[in-house]
Amino acid sequence: MNLLIYKTLEELNQDLADYVIKIAEMSIEENDRFNFVLTGGSSPKALYNLLATECEHRIEWEKVYFFFGDERNVPADDENYNGLMAKKALLDPLNIKADHIFYVDTTLAPEKAAIEYKKAIDKHFNGEDIVFDLILLGMGDDAHTASIFPHTTLVKDEEVNIASVFVEKLDTYRISFTAPLINKADNVAFLVFGDNKAEAIKHVVGDQQKDFDTYPSQLIDPIDGKLTFFVDEAATKLLAD
Repeated sequence: MNLLIYKTLEELNQDLADYVIKIAEMSIEENDRFNFVLTGGSSPKALYNLLATECEHRIEWEKVYFFFGDERNVPADDENYNGLMAKKALLDPLNIKADHIFYVDTTLAPEKAAIEYKKAIDKHFNGEDIVFDLILLGMGDDAHTASIFPHTTLVKDEEVNIASVFVEKLDTYRISFTAPLINKADNVAFLVFGDNKAEAIKHVVGDQQKDFDTYPSQLIDPIDGKLTFFVDEAATKLLAD
């Protein structure tokens, strides 16, 4: 695990953009494509804007395939749909072809949406092991990541899969990668900033004894890949030196 701490959010996003570019270049050189899993919420918006503007000419975007680590059970035109933010901030500005973007079909019931999303990804990987080049993750102040929330069924899900989950505290369903699927990736990066994340980071990064049910982000530990945390100083203020 690599923990990178930044004084400013601008420095963090610039370094994270360079990291994405480096992995993209390596993946395209080795396999002629880059399989990139995006994270949702508002946290990555500045990163996506940066990739779509200043970094536009540094990646062969026609060789990049985009996926979503989780999705909210809302229509695709709802402002809370993770795919919509990425579409506006990154995918449309770069004119990414529709067949290079794997959205979750939320017109389906959550369980069916998860099944169909897994089928689409299996097809993309030609039935071989699903090993993404890079999975970008966020972290909630409750230490959830993707839609693996504390004390939900996904915490104990040991299948390499995409699953639906009912999040009681939000009173809604989500569709999400399971931790074992995330842990197969070659590279996993957390983007975490703000003092409201300090308690979560303290436990996820600092605790020697694990409590996955309470702090699900502790589940993320790539089998053969690399794990990197991109965080600001505010998010690490409770960590011991």
